[in-house]
Amino acid sequence: MYSYLRDIILDACIDEDPGDGSLIRAALGDIARARGISQLARETGLAGEGLYKALSAEGNPEFATIMKVIRALGVRLRAEVVHPSIM
Repeated sequence: MYSYLRDIILDACIDEDPGDGSLIRAALGDIARARGISQLARETGLAGEGLYKALSAEGNPEFATIMKVIRALGVRLRAEVVHPSIM
């Protein structure tokens, strides 16, 4: 059930994000807190306080941090072409 809800939440936030990553960051923060910041910090090799701050509403995490978090959460980030005429 956890992974199903995680996937739905992340998909919705990716689809609805205004382009600044704020919804994605918020969703990852909620999921990380539900799982446990300390545990996630151990799994990512990041400091717990830094991870908490990066995923907070005021956070601005580096892409590398996001990648470590999504991998630790068991998520795979993929790109999909939505406007093939651009290429």
